[in-house]
Amino acid sequence: MNSRPTAQVPDNSPSADPAQRRREQRGWYVYDWANQVFITSVVTVLIGPYLSGLACTTAGAPDTATCTGGAYYVHPLGIQLHANAVYPAVTTVAILLQILLLPLLGSLADHSKHKKRWLFWLAFLGSVATSLLYFTGGDYVTTAALFLVANVLYGASLVIYNSFLSEIATPDERDRVSTVGWAIGYLGGALLLAAHLVLVLQADALGISQGEAVRIAIASVGIWWTGFTIIALKPLRNRFGELAARSARPNLRASTVQLVHTVRHMRQYPQTLLFLLAFIFFNDGIQAAVRYAAPFAAQDLQLDQGILMGTILMIQFVAFAGALMVGMAARRVGSKRAVLGTLVVWCVLVTLGYFLPAREPLLFLAMGVGIGLVLGGAQALARSMYSQLIPRGREAEYFSLYQISDRGSTFLGSLAVTIAVTLTGGYRAAIFSLIIFFLIGGFLLWKTDMRRGIREVGNKVPERL
Repeated sequence: MNSRPTAQVPDNSPSADPAQRRREQRGWYVYDWANQVFITSVVTVLIGPYLSGLACTTAGAPDTATCTGGAYYVHPLGIQLHANAVYPAVTTVAILLQILLLPLLGSLADHSKHKKRWLFWLAFLGSVATSLLYFTGGDYVTTAALFLVANVLYGASLVIYNSFLSEIATPDERDRVSTVGWAIGYLGGALLLAAHLVLVLQADALGISQGEAVRIAIASVGIWWTGFTIIALKPLRNRFGELAARSARPNLRASTVQLVHTVRHMRQYPQTLLFLLAFIFFNDGIQAAVRYAAPFAAQDLQLDQGILMGTILMIQFVAFAGALMVGMAARRVGSKRAVLGTLVVWCVLVTLGYFLPAREPLLFLAMGVGIGLVLGGAQALARSMYSQLIPRGREAEYFSLYQISDRGSTFLGSLAVTIAVTLTGGYRAAIFSLIIFFLIGGFLLWKTDMRRGIREVGNKVPERL
């Protein structure tokens, strides 16, 4: 007698076994440890001054101080840009590509039963593009192109990574899991950045140029990213929700149709939309402050690479403690109030940043302490809050929209910085303008009714919001 095949039952809920959940959560934390080094060492510290320096040299500037405020231009693809505007311009293009690609990627992943495989290949290819930056030499165009590819793949990997949060943690666990992941990521970023600081400061003693040391440091990020991604994936398990259960394999047409359906029907969840709008604005300020701190310090404040790297390293350790502190505050006063508190601090910091004098490393270091205390808290809690506001079974698809909001906000910030730097030749005015994003984002978040939004999508309301 022939038996019919048993239909797969959709199951993407967290394990009922606390020990199993903890194992998966530990694996999930490791990917934060794996990927944060790309942001810490490459995006925040190394690539901005390095790429700007290459562009300034190509433009004929004798040094970066002269380049800042001077009429030094390059012409990539026939477009005239100030040499210092190349880095924010490349970032803007990378973000625009992510805005176009990530929703489809998230929908494809939700139709797949192999999200671990998706995460591995995106992380692996991103790390390869990062390591290949070692071989670009003094060519700013090739450097910019490889950084663009790595940046796009980094953002794509986060869509898949973030979508695991709803699958490995219960609603009451998510604030803790998300903030611990951010904290561990900062710790990993700090560890590798410390090694990079030693490498750059000891470049002469090692018989290499500082540019060579920077390229070695960037290449090591790719190796770190791939190695720890492999470790991170082992404890995680593939689940499949309703969309994957209906699909034998990821289908481009079905994924596109489902994405259009999701965007069209998100208006049924007005609180989710309002939260995303708030996130776009306040995250714009955070991301822009992180991305352009290095060129601001190197060019406008005229601080050397050692001071800059030492300050960013200190920020990582402070951010490790800061993320945990904000997480503890959220357990006492609720996630929403905790995030609003960090935004008040950010408003104060960007205002002080505008008035920082040049060649005053101690003042820059003091500002770095403040940044570290609030750097990860708002983003970690926002990720957790959003996971409460999405329907179960479509985590990757909805997190692709979250990632678009992340990239979209950075797009606005990077575009504004590109214009400001092109007009003024420096970063000071652009940094001060970020205060408007914190104010608007904070107001919209204050207007968001989290409890109502969670009930609208059919999720359990946590004890404290």
